[in-house]
Amino acid sequence: MKNLFLTLACFLMAASLPAQAVDIKGDATAGAKKNALCMGCHGIKGYHTGFPEVHQVPKISGQGAGYIRSALHAYKTGERKHPSMRTLASSLSDQDIADLAAYYESTGTGATLADTAELASPVATELLTKGGCVTCHGANLSKPVDPSYPKIAGQHSDYLYVALRSYKTNDKPMIGRGHPIMGGIAKQFSNAELKELANYVGSLPSELQTMQRARIK
Repeated sequence: MKNLFLTLACFLMAASLPAQAVDIKGDATAGAKKNALCMGCHGIKGYHTGFPEVHQVPKISGQGAGYIRSALHAYKTGERKHPSMRTLASSLSDQDIADLAAYYESTGTGATLADTAELASPVATELLTKGGCVTCHGANLSKPVDPSYPKIAGQHSDYLYVALRSYKTNDKPMIGRGHPIMGGIAKQFSNAELKELANYVGSLPSELQTMQRARIK
Protein backbone atom coordinates (compact mmCIF):
# COMPACT_ATOMS: atom_id res chain seq x y z
CA MET A 1 0.00 0.00 0.00
CA LYS A 2 2.87 2.37 0.82
CA ASN A 3 4.40 1.82 -2.62
CA LEU A 4 1.04 2.48 -4.27
CA PHE A 5 0.81 5.84 -2.52
CA LEU A 6 4.40 6.64 -3.50
CA THR A 7 3.68 5.78 -7.12
CA LEU A 8 0.68 8.07 -7.19
CA ALA A 9 2.69 10.81 -5.49
CA CYS A 10 5.48 10.47 -8.04
CA PHE A 11 3.09 11.17 -10.88
CA LEU A 12 1.10 13.87 -9.10
CA MET A 13 4.02 15.77 -7.57
CA ALA A 14 6.72 15.43 -10.26
CA ALA A 15 8.57 18.71 -10.73
CA SER A 16 7.00 20.68 -13.56
CA LEU A 17 8.60 23.08 -15.99
CA PRO A 18 7.33 26.63 -16.38
CA ALA A 19 4.46 26.75 -18.87
CA GLN A 20 6.50 28.66 -21.45
CA ALA A 21 9.30 26.06 -21.32
CA VAL A 22 7.25 22.89 -21.73
CA ASP A 23 7.14 22.85 -25.52
CA ILE A 24 10.71 23.98 -26.17
CA LYS A 25 12.66 21.31 -28.02
CA GLY A 26 16.28 20.89 -27.00
CA ASP A 27 19.10 20.68 -29.54
CA ALA A 28 22.04 18.56 -28.36
CA THR A 29 24.39 20.03 -30.99
CA ALA A 30 23.58 23.54 -29.81
CA GLY A 31 23.95 22.44 -26.19
CA ALA A 32 27.48 21.18 -26.84
CA LYS A 33 28.41 24.76 -27.79
CA LYS A 34 26.81 26.30 -24.69
CA ASN A 35 28.33 24.17 -21.93
CA ALA A 36 31.52 26.10 -21.13
CA LEU A 37 30.28 27.20 -17.69
CA CYS A 38 29.00 23.70 -16.90
CA MET A 39 32.34 22.12 -17.83
CA GLY A 40 34.15 24.32 -15.33
CA CYS A 41 32.89 22.02 -12.55
CA HIS A 42 31.07 19.07 -14.15
CA GLY A 43 33.74 18.49 -16.78
CA ILE A 44 36.62 17.65 -14.44
CA LYS A 45 36.84 14.11 -13.07
CA GLY A 46 37.27 14.10 -9.31
CA TYR A 47 36.41 17.79 -8.98
CA HIS A 48 35.18 18.73 -5.50
CA THR A 49 33.23 21.74 -4.32
CA GLY A 50 33.34 23.12 -0.80
CA PHE A 51 29.71 24.24 -0.50
CA PRO A 52 27.81 23.47 1.65
CA GLU A 53 30.55 20.97 2.52
CA VAL A 54 33.28 19.23 0.56
CA HIS A 55 31.87 16.73 -1.95
CA GLN A 56 32.25 15.76 -5.60
CA VAL A 57 30.06 17.64 -8.05
CA PRO A 58 27.46 15.34 -9.60
CA LYS A 59 27.93 13.44 -12.83
CA ILE A 60 25.50 14.90 -15.35
CA SER A 61 26.51 13.25 -18.64
CA GLY A 62 23.88 10.60 -19.32
CA GLN A 63 21.36 12.17 -16.96
CA GLY A 64 17.80 12.49 -18.27
CA ALA A 65 17.03 15.73 -20.07
CA GLY A 66 13.77 16.16 -18.19
CA TYR A 67 15.53 16.07 -14.85
CA ILE A 68 18.28 18.47 -15.91
CA ARG A 69 15.66 20.92 -17.14
CA SER A 70 13.64 20.62 -13.92
CA ALA A 71 16.74 21.01 -11.74
CA LEU A 72 17.99 24.09 -13.58
CA HIS A 73 14.58 25.73 -13.40
CA ALA A 74 14.41 24.88 -9.68
CA TYR A 75 17.75 26.63 -9.13
CA LYS A 76 16.49 29.55 -11.21
CA THR A 77 13.35 29.99 -9.08
CA GLY A 78 15.08 29.35 -5.76
CA GLU A 79 13.24 26.10 -5.05
CA ARG A 80 16.76 24.70 -4.83
CA LYS A 81 19.00 26.94 -2.76
CA HIS A 82 22.56 27.11 -4.01
CA PRO A 83 24.12 30.53 -4.71
CA SER A 84 26.44 29.64 -7.60
CA MET A 85 23.94 27.32 -9.30
CA ARG A 86 21.21 29.92 -9.00
CA THR A 87 23.46 32.56 -10.56
CA LEU A 88 24.39 30.23 -13.41
CA ALA A 89 20.83 29.02 -14.02
CA SER A 90 19.50 32.58 -13.96
CA SER A 91 21.82 33.44 -16.84
CA LEU A 92 20.25 30.77 -19.07
CA SER A 93 17.22 31.17 -21.30
CA ASP A 94 14.62 28.40 -21.49
CA GLN A 95 16.11 27.44 -24.86
CA ASP A 96 19.62 27.31 -23.38
CA ILE A 97 18.39 25.00 -20.63
CA ALA A 98 16.62 22.72 -23.12
CA ASP A 99 19.71 22.55 -25.34
CA LEU A 100 22.08 21.78 -22.45
CA ALA A 101 19.71 19.11 -21.14
CA ALA A 102 19.52 17.46 -24.57
CA TYR A 103 23.31 17.49 -24.88
CA TYR A 104 24.02 15.96 -21.49
CA GLU A 105 21.35 13.29 -21.93
CA SER A 106 23.14 12.19 -25.12
CA THR A 107 26.52 11.62 -23.46
CA GLY A 108 26.03 8.71 -21.05
CA THR A 109 28.18 5.61 -20.61
CA GLY A 110 25.83 3.06 -22.16
CA ALA A 111 26.59 0.79 -19.20
CA THR A 112 24.74 -2.44 -18.56
CA LEU A 113 22.65 -1.79 -15.48
CA ALA A 114 22.20 -4.09 -12.52
CA ASP A 115 19.10 -5.17 -10.65
CA THR A 116 19.30 -3.49 -7.24
CA ALA A 117 17.58 -6.45 -5.61
CA GLU A 118 20.44 -8.77 -6.64
CA LEU A 119 23.20 -6.50 -5.36
CA ALA A 120 21.72 -5.03 -2.21
CA SER A 121 22.87 -6.08 1.24
CA PRO A 122 20.16 -6.71 3.85
CA VAL A 123 20.77 -3.24 5.28
CA ALA A 124 20.57 -1.57 1.87
CA THR A 125 17.43 -3.55 1.01
CA GLU A 126 15.78 -2.34 4.20
CA LEU A 127 16.69 1.29 3.47
CA LEU A 128 15.58 1.09 -0.17
CA THR A 129 12.25 -0.36 0.95
CA LYS A 130 11.83 2.23 3.69
CA GLY A 131 12.35 5.05 1.20
CA GLY A 132 10.43 3.45 -1.64
CA CYS A 133 13.34 4.49 -3.87
CA VAL A 134 12.62 2.12 -6.76
CA THR A 135 9.02 3.34 -6.93
CA CYS A 136 10.13 6.63 -8.46
CA HIS A 137 13.69 5.97 -9.65
CA GLY A 138 13.06 2.55 -11.23
CA ALA A 139 14.05 -1.03 -10.48
CA ASN A 140 17.74 -0.36 -11.21
CA LEU A 141 17.55 3.22 -9.91
CA SER A 142 18.25 4.43 -13.45
CA LYS A 143 14.82 4.25 -15.11
CA PRO A 144 12.75 6.95 -13.36
CA VAL A 145 8.97 6.75 -13.73
CA ASP A 146 8.77 10.44 -14.62
CA PRO A 147 11.29 12.33 -16.80
CA SER A 148 11.70 15.02 -14.15
CA TYR A 149 13.18 12.49 -11.69
CA PRO A 150 16.90 11.71 -11.83
CA LYS A 151 18.84 8.57 -12.56
CA ILE A 152 20.72 7.99 -9.31
CA ALA A 153 22.52 4.64 -9.76
CA GLY A 154 26.27 5.21 -9.67
CA GLN A 155 26.06 8.89 -8.82
CA HIS A 156 28.84 10.08 -6.49
CA SER A 157 27.89 8.85 -3.02
CA ASP A 158 29.17 11.95 -1.22
CA TYR A 159 27.04 14.15 -3.50
CA LEU A 160 24.00 11.92 -2.96
CA TYR A 161 24.44 12.22 0.79
CA VAL A 162 24.61 16.02 0.66
CA ALA A 163 21.62 16.14 -1.71
CA LEU A 164 19.50 13.87 0.48
CA ARG A 165 20.28 15.92 3.56
CA SER A 166 19.39 19.11 1.72
CA TYR A 167 15.79 17.87 1.41
CA LYS A 168 15.65 17.87 5.23
CA THR A 169 16.69 21.54 5.37
CA ASN A 170 13.95 24.18 5.28
CA ASP A 171 15.24 27.02 7.45
CA LYS A 172 18.48 28.20 5.81
CA PRO A 173 18.64 30.97 3.20
CA MET A 174 21.33 29.38 0.99
CA ILE A 175 20.97 25.65 1.66
CA GLY A 176 18.05 23.30 1.05
CA ARG A 177 15.71 21.89 -1.54
CA GLY A 178 11.97 22.33 -1.53
CA HIS A 179 10.34 19.14 -2.84
CA PRO A 180 7.27 17.66 -1.12
CA ILE A 181 8.02 14.01 -1.88
CA MET A 182 11.76 14.01 -1.25
CA GLY A 183 11.39 16.18 1.83
CA GLY A 184 8.99 13.71 3.40
CA ILE A 185 11.11 10.71 2.46
CA ALA A 186 14.46 12.14 3.61
CA LYS A 187 13.07 13.14 7.00
CA GLN A 188 12.28 9.48 7.76
CA PHE A 189 16.00 8.71 7.89
CA SER A 190 18.80 9.55 10.27
CA ASN A 191 21.88 11.09 8.66
CA ALA A 192 23.72 7.81 9.28
CA GLU A 193 21.05 5.95 7.33
CA LEU A 194 21.18 8.49 4.51
CA LYS A 195 24.94 7.98 4.27
CA GLU A 196 24.51 4.19 4.14
CA LEU A 197 21.87 4.55 1.43
CA ALA A 198 24.01 7.00 -0.55
CA ASN A 199 27.03 4.70 -0.36
CA TYR A 200 25.01 1.77 -1.72
CA VAL A 201 23.38 3.72 -4.55
CA GLY A 202 26.73 5.23 -5.50
CA SER A 203 28.26 1.74 -5.81
CA LEU A 204 25.88 0.62 -8.57
CA PRO A 205 26.71 0.41 -12.29
CA SER A 206 25.73 3.66 -13.95
CA GLU A 207 24.81 5.39 -17.16
CA LEU A 208 26.18 8.57 -15.63
CA GLN A 209 29.70 9.85 -16.22
CA THR A 210 31.88 12.95 -16.14
CA MET A 211 32.85 14.07 -19.64
CA GLN A 212 36.15 15.95 -19.46
CA ARG A 213 37.18 18.77 -21.75
CA ALA A 214 39.59 17.59 -24.42
CA ARG A 215 42.40 19.86 -23.24
CA ILE A 216 42.58 18.33 -19.75
CA LYS A 217 42.26 14.64 -20.67
